[in-house]
Amino acid sequence: MLPLILASTSPYRKILLEKLQLDFDTVKPEFDETPLLHETPSQLVQRLAEGKAQSVAKQHPNALIIGSDQVAVLDDTILTKPGNYSNALRQLQASSGRIVTFLTGLCLLNSQTQQAQVIVEPFEVHFRTLSMAQIENYLHKENPYNCAGSFKSEGLGIALFEALRGDDPNSLIGLPSIHLIKMLEKEQRYII
Repeated sequence: MLPLILASTSPYRKILLEKLQLDFDTVKPEFDETPLLHETPSQLVQRLAEGKAQSVAKQHPNALIIGSDQVAVLDDTILTKPGNYSNALRQLQASSGRIVTFLTGLCLLNSQTQQAQVIVEPFEVHFRTLSMAQIENYLHKENPYNCAGSFKSEGLGIALFEALRGDDPNSLIGLPSIHLIKMLEKEQRYII
């Protein structure tokens, strides 16, 4: 049986994969994540998920490798990781009362056969209309500066939302587990 490798150092993706009770290793992918000119958000996350898996495959030629990437999109504009308070404040002000779509690219690469299964999973977050005080309080309590869209849905960020719409709540955190299970089954790796 081929070893399973998560091509990510994300603690959130690692926790989600641990829930499936599979043995796996994590390897940091070495891949340039700079968007290409005229690349759509969907094309970007698909390319990044595949690229991360392929970069790890160079050192692991006999493995099943999971690559994943995510972007938050508001009005066709990608909301990056804010990095600091003022950027996060601007992002949450722009998202207030609006819908942000999260696109998560997922790739399961069999590095032995070079066969890749790839999907892009959308998930909509409907934000409440937020006051400046609510946004500031949230940012001071959660510090979500390394999270696309400036929130952590697995934490206090849930208080910012009016509704969530999508097929797999795990895709919002960064790993579409329902699709991953189907992909693993095609590789004869069964969860239950």
